Amino acid sequence: MWMPAKAKWVLLADRIRARIESGEWVPGEKLPSTAQLKQEHGVSQTVVRQAILVLQPQGLVEGVHGVGVFVAEQPEP
Repeated sequence: MWMPAKAKWVLLADRIRARIESGEWVPGEKLPSTAQLKQEHGVSQTVVRQAILVLQPQGLVEGVHGVGVFVAEQPEP
């Protein structure tokens, strides 16, 4: 059975999530800029924006208007 490829923004969100969960990016750390993420992953600005929008309600990142996107503080399990 043929399975469609995951959308680029889903793949990017998965990569960002993995870097946060592995501890590579720690709470309070600023994520690379949209331009840096675009270049690093070969995607469009829209893809980067959608990936961030999906991670915000999950509590993984938080945007500060005009400043950037940061790794959110993680509640203790």
